[in-house]
Parts: sequence; C-alpha cells; structure tokens
Amino acid sequence: MPSHSELAAKLLRDAATFFKTIAEQNPPLKEQMDENADVFEQVADLVETDPNGQIEEEQQ
Repeated sequence: MPSHSELAAKLLRDAATFFKTIAEQNPPLKEQMDENADVFEQVADLVETDPNGQIEEEQQ
C-alpha cells in the first residue's frame, strides 16, 4: 500500500501529464501548460525526496 507522500507524488505526476496533453492539443496554451507541468513535476520530486521538507520564503 502506498504512503500518503507516494500517492501525492503520483497524483502530481498525473496532473503534469494532463497539462502536457493539453499543451500538445492546444498550441496557444502550450507555453503555460508546459510551465504548469514543470511545476507539478518539481513538487512531485520534492514530495518524494523530502515529504516533510519546508520551502523557505525569501526575505524582502
């Protein structure tokens, strides 16, 4: 049985695949959909490698 983090990573990767499919089918949306897919894949990587990690906010 998968852990919560494994399931979350799979769902994020599935969403990235969805965005890539939309990008292929809709050239006007390609750039934005590819960017969305990249973000979802990056978050999936974070969830897999450090499920309890935190993102540090930039100080302004």
